[in-house]
Amino acid sequence: MSQPAVEIKNLSVTFPGPDKSVIQAVQNVSFTLTPGRALGIVGESGSGKSVTARALLGLTGGQVTADVVNILGTDARHLTEKQWREIRGQQVAMILQDALNSLDPLRPIHREIADTLPLSRRARKQTAIEALYRVEMPNPTVRADQRSPQLSGGMRQRALIAQAMIGNPCVVVADEATTALDTRLTRLVLDQLNDLTDQGIALAIISHDLAQIAQVADEIIVMRNGEIVESGPTDQILNRPSHEYTKQLLAAIPAGVERFVPLTRDLEQPETPHLARPEPEVSSKRSDNLAVQVTGLSKAFGDHLAVNDVSLSIPRGTTLGLVGESGSGKTTTARMILGLTAPDTGTVEIFGEHFAPANESERRALRERLGAIYQDPLASFDPRYSVSQVLTNALSKGTTSRSRQYRERAIELLEMVELDSSVLGRNPRELSGGQRQRLAIARALAPKPDVLILDEPVSALDVSVQATVLDLLDRLQGETGASYLFITHDLAVVEHMSDNIAVMTNGQLVEMGTANQIINDPQHSYTQELMAAAPEWNR
Repeated sequence: MSQPAVEIKNLSVTFPGPDKSVIQAVQNVSFTLTPGRALGIVGESGSGKSVTARALLGLTGGQVTADVVNILGTDARHLTEKQWREIRGQQVAMILQDALNSLDPLRPIHREIADTLPLSRRARKQTAIEALYRVEMPNPTVRADQRSPQLSGGMRQRALIAQAMIGNPCVVVADEATTALDTRLTRLVLDQLNDLTDQGIALAIISHDLAQIAQVADEIIVMRNGEIVESGPTDQILNRPSHEYTKQLLAAIPAGVERFVPLTRDLEQPETPHLARPEPEVSSKRSDNLAVQVTGLSKAFGDHLAVNDVSLSIPRGTTLGLVGESGSGKTTTARMILGLTAPDTGTVEIFGEHFAPANESERRALRERLGAIYQDPLASFDPRYSVSQVLTNALSKGTTSRSRQYRERAIELLEMVELDSSVLGRNPRELSGGQRQRLAIARALAPKPDVLILDEPVSALDVSVQATVLDLLDRLQGETGASYLFITHDLAVVEHMSDNIAVMTNGQLVEMGTANQIINDPQHSYTQELMAAAPEWNR
C-alpha cells in the first residue's frame, strides 16, 4: 500500500471563547490521506469538518495540538507562516466553500487564479485561461478578464476550482466544492475529482451531500461536535451504518421521499404521518387561484439576453420548483418577480394584482406579502447588524433594529431553524455558512409572507438541518397556504418539495410540468441531460 500523503493523529483545535473560556472545535481526530484515494468527511454544520481540513494548510486560526501532523513527509506541527506558504498551493491546495466571497471583487479572474505562478504576465494569463477551459467555464477567454461580481455563483465556484488546481498539488482538500453548481456541473466536478485520484492525488472531500460523497470517496469519516463518531469504507457507512447519528443523516436525505412526508421522522416508527397539505380556496376566476402569474418576462444586460419570454404561474398554496444550470436566468426571473429588477418586457401579477413593472409606491401594499431567501446570505445582511438586529429589523418591518419587544419572537425564529439563542449577540460573519443560511431563512419567515421566493435556501446546509428546514417550510405551507418559488440545483430536494417544476436554460423556459412528470418522464433534451447527471446513489 502507498505511504500516506497526510497522516493525522489525535488532532485537537481550540479557540478562545467569551470570558476567557475555551471552545473545543476539534478533539482527538485521526485519519490518513493516501495517494490515489479519496476520504469523505461528513457531518452537520459546526461539527469541525472545515476546521479539520484547514489544519492541513495551517489556516485554522486556533490553537492546534496533535501527536502527528505529517504532510508529504514534513512534520507540520511547528511550521512557521513562511514555511506554510511554501506548502500551500504547490503541495496542498484547497477548493474553498464560499465561492461568493472568496474572490477579490477588484481583480480580474485570471489574476486571482494565476498570479502566484513564477511566469510572465502573459504566460500567467494564458495558463489561467487553460485552467478555466478544464473546468468548462463558458467563454473562458472573456471570463478571465471579468471580475467576480460579473460572474454567477457557479462560475465563481469553477474559478476557485481552477485556482486550486493550477499549482499541480499532491493533496487537494475540496470543502463543499459543488455547493453553487447545478446537477450537470456537479457531475462534471465530481468526475474531475475522481480524475485527480486516478492521477495519484490524495483527496479529502467535505460535503453535506452524501450522494455526492458516494460518487467520489473510498472511505468516510462522520464527525459530530468536533469528534469522529464513525469511520469506514464508503459502502459500509452508507449502507450499513452502526452509529445512530449516521443513521439519522441517511434518513434525512430527501431522495425518493414523497411530498409532505417528514424527513425528520422517528426511525423506530414503521409509518410516518404526512404533514398537512394546504387547501386554498378555489374561485371560478382563474387569476384568483394564482398567487403569482408571470407573462412574457424578458431582461437583457447589454448584449446578453438573461431572460427570454418566460411565462409561468404558481397556484395558491403550491410550490413551483425552478431548476436549470448556473446562469440560466433563474435568479434574474426571481428578482423580476420580487420587483427588484425591472423587466424589459412582460408583467408580474401577485394575487391577481399588477406588481411589475410598476413604481415602488404602487406595489407597496403587496410588498409585505412577499418574502425572499437569497443564495448568498452574508451579502444580504447589513454588516453593521448583529443577529438580534437582523431579526428585529425584519419583525418590525424595517422600523427598528433595537427594540427589546421582539426578543422573544426572535428566539422562536432561531429555534425554528435550529439556532441557539446564544447567537443573538453575534455578527453574521461570525457564523458558519450553514448557520448564516438558517439565519436568512428565519429572517424571511419573520413577517409571515404569503409568497416566498427561495433561491438555493438549503444549499449550504447539512442533510439533518436541511431536513428540519424543509419540514418547516412544508409545515408552514400547510398551516398558512403560502406559495413558494423554490430555486435549487438539487433534484432530490426539488422533487420532494415541489408540486410542479419548471426547467430553464439559456434564459428560456424549456419545460414545465408536474414534479413526477419532470423527474421521471422528461421530454426536453436538456431536462433529460439534467436527470441523467443526478447522483446514482440513494437510500
